Amino acid sequence: MTYVKVCKLAEVPEDGALGVEVDDTPVAIARSGDEVFAVNDICSHAEVSLSEGEIYNGTIECWLHGSCFDLRTGKPTNPPATQPVATYKVKVEDGDVYVSLGSED
Repeated sequence: MTYVKVCKLAEVPEDGALGVEVDDTPVAIARSGDEVFAVNDICSHAEVSLSEGEIYNGTIECWLHGSCFDLRTGKPTNPPATQPVATYKVKVEDGDVYVSLGSED
């Protein structure tokens, strides 16, 4: 599995998200408590950037219509979204965040 360095952990707001690109794929790097997650940055409902939304209770909320997605599974937790967003493997080493675009199962 190939991991790509995407940012410094310090660049990702606590209980917030940062939008990055990995091989032309938009990715939202999200911090929820002490955990770091990576999900596709495009809402499956309205095609807007999820990294501009709020992070709470292990979810990321789309700022446009309020759909929330589980940061672990990518599944929507409330409407209007009905389709999940992709999740990606993420690791933090020496203060750097790395992402692999291989989908998590």
